Amino acid sequence: MSTTTETPGQVTTRPWAALLALCVGFFMILVDMTIVAVAQPQIQAALHTDVNGIVWVSSAYLLTYAVPLLITGRLGDKYGPKLIYQIGLVLFTAASVWCGFAGSIGMLIAARALQGVGAALITPQTMALITRIFPPEKRGAAMGVWGTVAGVATLVGPLLGGVLTDSLGWEWIFFVNLPVGIIGLGLAAVLVPDVETHDHKFDVVGVLLSAIGLFAIVFGIQEGEKYNWSGWIWTLILGGVAVMGLFVYWQSRIRTEPLVPLSLFRDRNFSLSNIGIASMGFAISGLMIPTMFFLQLVGGMSPTRSALMMVPMAVLTGILAPIVGRILDRVHPRVIIASALLLQAIAVGWIGMITRAATPVWQLLIPMALMGVASAGIWAPLAATATRGLPWHQAGAGAGVYNTTRMIGSVLGTAAIGVLMQVLLAHKLPGVDTEGHGGVVGQLPLPYRDGFAQAMGQSLYLASAVLLVGFVAALFLIRPPHQAPPVASAPAEPAALAPDVAPTGG
Repeated sequence: MSTTTETPGQVTTRPWAALLALCVGFFMILVDMTIVAVAQPQIQAALHTDVNGIVWVSSAYLLTYAVPLLITGRLGDKYGPKLIYQIGLVLFTAASVWCGFAGSIGMLIAARALQGVGAALITPQTMALITRIFPPEKRGAAMGVWGTVAGVATLVGPLLGGVLTDSLGWEWIFFVNLPVGIIGLGLAAVLVPDVETHDHKFDVVGVLLSAIGLFAIVFGIQEGEKYNWSGWIWTLILGGVAVMGLFVYWQSRIRTEPLVPLSLFRDRNFSLSNIGIASMGFAISGLMIPTMFFLQLVGGMSPTRSALMMVPMAVLTGILAPIVGRILDRVHPRVIIASALLLQAIAVGWIGMITRAATPVWQLLIPMALMGVASAGIWAPLAATATRGLPWHQAGAGAGVYNTTRMIGSVLGTAAIGVLMQVLLAHKLPGVDTEGHGGVVGQLPLPYRDGFAQAMGQSLYLASAVLLVGFVAALFLIRPPHQAPPVASAPAEPAALAPDVAPTGG
């Protein structure tokens, strides 16, 4: 049964103010992801862990972010996206404080996992509310603002992370979330509207199957190198794939309400956008670790200086995202999204090719700037294209599935590129310990730098290849309904019967 608080399309007279409040939580999540990337070498040294431990700091967050998304979107539909958004903010903020006080790598991984649950509660509510409070012809512009926030967060995160890590210590990259979370809660209480809710039954079996399957796949990929890809690792990975297959079968057969309504995928743009965003999540999450390790351990940069390398990318994304959002409401989405994904694949591959110890800084800035241009045509346009054609009562489910796909891509990208880094390091620098810094982060000895740099750069080729998969999928996008030209009647009606209709040109 539905509980109506407001009618769809009339939920608020201040949609842009509500969007501003929602962007605070979204901003905090994105800042936290990029802040951690900059501080990874310092965390590794301070907590006396290896590359695999650092990868788990990211993967634990991404995994617990991805798995609950399938149900947190439904929670928003059932109890109201505003309430679930606020609960997520509280959980994320509290977990951030715990991260700052972590004294071991195990405790930090656990706190990051709790952060991921909070992020999972927040993310689908932002997309679902945009779908609910803006009409279809305005959603591209709204998503453009959403994309601008992503661009600004990409800029602020590394810079703030670098400054805090250099001046106060890596713990403060987490403590900074406390005031942001409190401000976000206050703004949400005042500005975000209550919207119509829709009752849901929750598929507990589906949740368990998806959680077990995803964890088995990610754990197997990430720990494979550590355990020399023994038989039990392959059994775990294949078992995870089989469980995910069983999950899909269960979703097609369940008689109550499925966790993933497979009917969503009848919308062609929704299906293709999911492929595109999975490829983007894979690439962006995966490339942050090798890039930051290269800049700091090979380039000898401080966290702040390495963060400054991201400025061109973030500035261009922030400037171009709102422009692209307005254009998207009038232009075929394939033109923007496919071009942007191809440009992103080229830029990432370019960085991989020139990641060498002797490469001057200016050569790295060019492809990073191109990544900023490409990102403006990917994040918000894909989100708008994916959700534009969905009925309002499936907004939460659609946002949950879309964000789950993105996060699954991110989890697999972090794990797969992390493993590839370790394999390449073992090949390029056999027998060399590149993980122990004696508690101090600094530039590697000169004989090791080029081999380390090549390992970091070549691991980026995998990210570039996956982006090409997203590019191919985007070529098959179709025009959304609000852009469809009027259908000509045949035979044509006499002009006298339709005096208010202007003739269309050929």
